[in-house]
Amino acid sequence: MTIFIFAFVAMLLVVAGMAIGAMVQNKPLKGTCGGLNNIGMKQDCTVCGGDDDECEKEQERQKQQQMTAEDLAYDASKRK
Repeated sequence: MTIFIFAFVAMLLVVAGMAIGAMVQNKPLKGTCGGLNNIGMKQDCTVCGGDDDECEKEQERQKQQQMTAEDLAYDASKRK
């Protein structure tokens, strides 16, 4: 029973580590070498429409529109 609990806790730590890594990188998840591309349905994808660079383009667009802390803050110490 001790081995089962140890293995379960180890797997929870691995899954939690992968989840934290995915959140910190802030990148879209990428598929494996399988999927729609291997069965000839790449153009039917509702997410990218067959364009492999669509996710990268969207990320660049979001980075350009992203506000900085200065855009969101109000400096009350400055007088007009």
